[in-house]
Amino acid sequence: MRAIVNFNKNWAFAKQSEVPAQIGAEWEKVTLPHSFNATDGQDGGNDYYRGKAVYANAFSKDALPADYDRYYLEIKGANSSADVYLNGKHLTHHDGGYSTFRVDLTDTLADDNLLAIMVDNSANDKVYPQMADFTFYGGVYRDVNIICVKESHFDLDYYGGPGIAVTPKIDGKIADIKIETFVTNKKDGQSVLYTVLDAAGKKVAEVTSKETVATIKIDNVHLWHGKKDPYLYTAVAVLLDGETVLDNVHTRFGCRTFKIDAENGFILNGEEYALRGVSRHQDRWGVGNALLPEHHKEDIELICEMGATTIRLAHYQHDQYFYDLCDEKGLVIWAEIPYISKHMPTGRENTISQMKELIVQNYNHPSIVVWGLSNEIGIGGSDDDLLENHRILNDMCHEMDSTRLTTIAAVSMCKIDDPYLLIPDVVSYNHYFGWYGGETSMNGPWFDKFHATHPNIPIGCSEYGCEALNWHTSTPMQGDYTEEYQAYYHEELIKQLFSRKYLWATHVWNMFDFGADARNEGGENGQNHKGLVTMDRKYKKDSFYAYKAWLSDDPFVHICSKRYVDRVEDVTKVTVYSNQPEVELFANGVSVGKKTADDHFFYFEVENKGETELVAIAGECKDRSSIRKVDTFNEDYRLKEQGAILNWFDVETKEGRLCLNDKMSDVLATFRGKMLFMKLVSKMLGGNKKGGKKPEAMGFEIGPEMMAMMGGFTVLRLFTLMGGMADIKFTKEELLALNKKLNKIKKPKPKKNK
Repeated sequence: MRAIVNFNKNWAFAKQSEVPAQIGAEWEKVTLPHSFNATDGQDGGNDYYRGKAVYANAFSKDALPADYDRYYLEIKGANSSADVYLNGKHLTHHDGGYSTFRVDLTDTLADDNLLAIMVDNSANDKVYPQMADFTFYGGVYRDVNIICVKESHFDLDYYGGPGIAVTPKIDGKIADIKIETFVTNKKDGQSVLYTVLDAAGKKVAEVTSKETVATIKIDNVHLWHGKKDPYLYTAVAVLLDGETVLDNVHTRFGCRTFKIDAENGFILNGEEYALRGVSRHQDRWGVGNALLPEHHKEDIELICEMGATTIRLAHYQHDQYFYDLCDEKGLVIWAEIPYISKHMPTGRENTISQMKELIVQNYNHPSIVVWGLSNEIGIGGSDDDLLENHRILNDMCHEMDSTRLTTIAAVSMCKIDDPYLLIPDVVSYNHYFGWYGGETSMNGPWFDKFHATHPNIPIGCSEYGCEALNWHTSTPMQGDYTEEYQAYYHEELIKQLFSRKYLWATHVWNMFDFGADARNEGGENGQNHKGLVTMDRKYKKDSFYAYKAWLSDDPFVHICSKRYVDRVEDVTKVTVYSNQPEVELFANGVSVGKKTADDHFFYFEVENKGETELVAIAGECKDRSSIRKVDTFNEDYRLKEQGAILNWFDVETKEGRLCLNDKMSDVLATFRGKMLFMKLVSKMLGGNKKGGKKPEAMGFEIGPEMMAMMGGFTVLRLFTLMGGMADIKFTKEELLALNKKLNKIKKPKPKKNK
């Protein structure tokens, strides 16, 4: 039987581009998992280290188990390219920072050894991702093992796979389980013992075969049925030479059927099963991507507490342990490769290899139902090379896995007649109406239009969200980064998206705040703050409880805006979320009233006078909060930029006239405002006259369409964003000069409700 030796300890680390002959005394001692961008990849400025670094480990062969023929190094994640050296000899190169890869060390092993892994996350034009709104943390950030096997063993060479693939075929109460094994150096006389165990570990069936594939029948099969019943079997394969055990592998699997219907959404085991959930980035505050098992476990528990039924694991392959947790918890998964944001004609081979790794390594997980081909790759339109790349990936997915479907995540600017929407089996869109532009009310009608135009294409919402930090207001507005606006936004989106049965899946962007070192916004640079939970997982924002009210069966009640204590108004609005039918609110022990709400959102008007203790009661559930009457607004609740060139309160305003504090959409709604910004954009698009380079934000060219998409932000916020994410800098004097021009333009008249 194989032996697996964990190899996480006793590593030395240095940022350098040379493979060492020996480890220097100045090298940092580290334990894996490790990321060299755990700090600088989260602090803003878009200046985190992107380059080469070396991990080295000196070890004796005697430290490894004896009596084995082959010794494989297994690296479960090294971003984004890696080279492995043993005793100065180059053994392998791997491109792709999110998947497992292995290399045979045997023929180079000596009595004393120096193992070196050079990782490189520097920019290039062939390995995805290169342009995206998240930090590309460098490092060997997942486990490293040495796998010891006999000459004949289950495969360790093919795309990092487990050497076993299980394909259940269900017909009523009977399941035929095809178990395929992949054996290296299989010899005459050797056989494979195939066993299926139930969830309690009891043997269901067993067969021995000289073939590398067997089919085992299960009568009265117990189906894997999402969160309702995530039942898992285990398949065990043992490689035998007579009575001698040479190797063994095992994998859990689930028996389930599913389909995605353009009218009725996701159907699991013949029953409609609404997929309502979140997207997840894997990184954490202070550790980057170098997560430990307890981090993954905490994430899955928070997602389950919220009541989600699905996760989009964006934008890359996640840790095997997390997929295992999804199987156990019954969450339905969208798994994808980091083919994202900007198509690179020189990156085709990398999309193919990363997709092969994703499928081979994750084939046995019942939680996964779709393979994601790309994300927002058509932001600039689709050309022939992009279309061909998608067709190759789509066909390959179906050839490698006939049991699952393919999908893409398109972005708002992608026209609904774009030909690349016709390539995958199902489609989803990333929309931010109500944050980057437009109004929250636009989301549902947009999907209705797509559904009417393409009635046979299943459509979902793969991203939607808005940012919130510890800023607060009683008059929330789009772009203000307050917890109150985020709560309002998600209340509206829940009502619009969850009521449309035809949406095959909806995924909030994002479950957790995550590192995006290029971002300079919200008063805390280096993060995307669209999470329902903070990056350190310590605070659940109010919007988390809005989803819990809709999706969870565990009784609860939650008073919103607990961090917003000081309030100036005489009567204030108090919002309460609960999945119970009725909520009663008390102010200093006196009932404000009882409310019922079909949408789970309960609104109360409370007199704001002195100190007020609030208590919400729903059935057996109770929650407390407090408010305080103040004469002037507490400025601690108002957004403050880090290193802002110009703050909102420095802006001169004139009654009835535009200024930097107005929304871009309002400015562009006026003829003079539109002309002013057309000239400004034209000047910006002229770029650097010497190099002719056009301005970019995280790799995207900034043009009129991009600026229009950002219409929900104030002019000042937009220019602050561009200063952080693009090579466009404005002085205070330039911004004040622009403000004077805006002060000469009348504000547009408010639209009348029809």
